[in-house]
Amino acid sequence: MYKNTVFDDFGSLVFNEKLMEERLPRPVYNTWKKTIAKEGTLDRATADAIAHAMKTWALENNTTHFSHWFHPMTSTTAEKHDSFVEPGDSGEPLLRFSGKSLIKGESDASSFPSGGLRATFEARGYTYWDFTSPAFIRDRVLYIPTVFVSYNGESLDKKAPLLKSIEAISTASTRVVNLLGDKDVKYCTPVVGLEQEYFLIDKSFYEKRLDLLLTGRTLFGACAPKGQELEDHYFGNIPSRVNSFMNDVNIDLWKLGIYAKAEHNEAAPAQFEIAPIFSNANIAIDQNQLIMDILKKTAEKHNLACLLHEKPFSKINGSGKHNNYSIITNDGQNLYSPGDKPSENIRFLLFMCAFIKAVDTYPELLRMASSSAGNDHRLGSSEAPPAIISIYLGSYIETVLYNIYKSDKNIESHIDKNFNPIHGLSYIPHDNADRNRTSPIAFTGNKFEFRMLGSSLSASLVNTVLNSSIAEALNEIADSLEGIKYINDVRDKALSLCQEIISNHKRIIFSGDGYSKEWIKEAKRRGLPNITSFIESVPSLLDDKSIHLFTSLNIYSEKELRAHEDIFAEQYQKTIELEAKTLIKICKNEILPLMVKELKLYGETYNACNKLAPNYLVETIKKISTFIENINKNLIVLNEQLTLCNQIPYVYEKALKYHNDISPLLCVIRESIDKYEIIASKDIYDIPTYTDMLFKKL
Repeated sequence: MYKNTVFDDFGSLVFNEKLMEERLPRPVYNTWKKTIAKEGTLDRATADAIAHAMKTWALENNTTHFSHWFHPMTSTTAEKHDSFVEPGDSGEPLLRFSGKSLIKGESDASSFPSGGLRATFEARGYTYWDFTSPAFIRDRVLYIPTVFVSYNGESLDKKAPLLKSIEAISTASTRVVNLLGDKDVKYCTPVVGLEQEYFLIDKSFYEKRLDLLLTGRTLFGACAPKGQELEDHYFGNIPSRVNSFMNDVNIDLWKLGIYAKAEHNEAAPAQFEIAPIFSNANIAIDQNQLIMDILKKTAEKHNLACLLHEKPFSKINGSGKHNNYSIITNDGQNLYSPGDKPSENIRFLLFMCAFIKAVDTYPELLRMASSSAGNDHRLGSSEAPPAIISIYLGSYIETVLYNIYKSDKNIESHIDKNFNPIHGLSYIPHDNADRNRTSPIAFTGNKFEFRMLGSSLSASLVNTVLNSSIAEALNEIADSLEGIKYINDVRDKALSLCQEIISNHKRIIFSGDGYSKEWIKEAKRRGLPNITSFIESVPSLLDDKSIHLFTSLNIYSEKELRAHEDIFAEQYQKTIELEAKTLIKICKNEILPLMVKELKLYGETYNACNKLAPNYLVETIKKISTFIENINKNLIVLNEQLTLCNQIPYVYEKALKYHNDISPLLCVIRESIDKYEIIASKDIYDIPTYTDMLFKKL
């Protein structure tokens, strides 16, 4: 119908199911489908046939190499490119790609974080094909999504635990759905939609800011006279240069089969958002990694810099990655869809209660899984969800659940459904919940929106925690329902389970202003944890309940959890250390010389005025002198503290000291720089300011 459009190339660089059906022999395709549906396994002959078809397609697209693409315990993805070319018996070049090469690869694991899972000299690591996520082509390389494990089989990546958690929640969800009478459901899949926020600034400004280049955020900078107080950027007219950038991003994403659906200006100046359509959790997370990479590389082509840090600029909104979460059966039923009468939809009520129980049982884990050193600058301020975990359900669903808890038989009578804002329209769909942007987790009609996740982070861990904790709650529900013979008795028991869960976990439900000081007091009264930093949440991995959760579902071993604690603590410590060293270098090589230069200018002017120098001149000289003295004094203290920190042998204790002693010093030094920038002469102070970066050249 629509010919010669950009959509003609949609998915052209993905070895997707449609392509597999076209290119694979029917028995091979059927075997792969059964494997995806958890009804069979892939043998070597099937893998060889898929590899041959994949290679043929890749070569048709001018591809020369293949790569096992994986998600190590860093902030990025990893890849090694291998050529299809191999020497034949007579020395002639042959193009080969076997099922063995598709399924398994080997990578040197010695330089990836392992948290002590292997010694440095134990370098062997393996990648194994994740056949649930399609292969794709970028820059003439065939990328094959894989997991990454050590020689002994421990997870060295973020994907293997995610896949295990997907299997766990599929099993648990299917148990409950089958017990409620729907025997045709074979498996369930968590689906995720990830809204990605980011900043764009001119590349020339970015290259002149060493702090942005090395740390991803500005370590100093006075606020621009204008911020976001006029509320004129959000959903505003997209600048032409940005619109051109977005067009190129969309074309690249569509070729990779990524349904990039929405794009718009975000709340802060120079901030934007892209939102794809929901996909299976594993695929959605793979696609989000591609989205982040494409955003950054496309920005370079437009002489822009894409900033994915959660808080690149102080005192304006930071960036998040909203994780929209639901569970879908293999025949397309959304288990979080309320239906026309939520109060009578026992399956919906049970899955809602399982979610509530999971979140209230593991709030510390969710706080940890959604954050980082960067996200600490965003969470808890009046721009993002508070660090206190709570759930907003909306008045409609909340009333339904509380009336069940109170055994109120007239549930629907308490709910106002009148909605007619515009005359002349015969039908206006009405959402069953309003939005509460101050809540970290909100039910938004047929899904939960987890709003705490940091913009630069992989969504793997937070979805692993969600899947695992909900699976545990659903398994407990299923255990209680099993053995009940009649469906009406099952429904009665399910309703009593809902009452019990709401009674035990209603403290986590909150509909008010999450930004308010009153909520902090109320949360404390309810016994909800208020963990103010990422590093303080990391020990939650080794709580007895966390160890039991992950080991009982075979997501992580206790050894892997202890390794993760070390990895997260070390990453946190290194992030703060990098910021400290960067600020020291900037102060010594840029800020202090500029201050001295300006002080010299004012001093010469003062001497020329003799005794007639104006007060402004005298006061400015005093201010700049004070700034120089304060910065120099605090740099000495900072260097001393860095030395003390690095003498601590234990990773977590070292990271905690960086949080308690180094981070506050960075803020103190920043305060002096920012005060100087406000009075600095533009002729002398040539470092790009917030005004330059946020409001110029877009």
